[in-house]
Amino acid sequence: MADLSRVRELALDEHGLATISVARSNGTVHSSVVNAGLIDDPVSAQASVGFVARGGTRKLALLRERANGTITFRRGWSWASVQGPVRLIGPDDPDSAFDPAALPRLLRDVFIAATGSHDDWDEYDRVMAAERRCAVFIAAERIFGSL
Repeated sequence: MADLSRVRELALDEHGLATISVARSNGTVHSSVVNAGLIDDPVSAQASVGFVARGGTRKLALLRERANGTITFRRGWSWASVQGPVRLIGPDDPDSAFDPAALPRLLRDVFIAATGSHDDWDEYDRVMAAERRCAVFIAAERIFGSL
């Protein structure tokens, strides 16, 4: 596996902005911009890129269907993509190896890894629960780009 240090640099340089891409069943690609950062998968401990997705979104539905995604960070002409299997952990995506009571802390940790900060974590937790937010982890199975 390639070194994730360049991916981390690009993620930090762009304040966590990245493009997540997932294949649709018809072969076209669904892409959207998210805030993401490097964080180990809380179940496998595998190096991953994580982001928080609002429940009910098309990207989340496609990630459930495909169980694989590619996320790209860029700054100018420099870019790096991480591709791999996806783990979802959220109120609509329970994982038997993860304690659901730990979800609020997990969503905070993913948000912080994506360069996020918040003045009122209780409010953050309330909004995440109301929006049925899900933590998404893309395992760093393949890393490529202008590394």
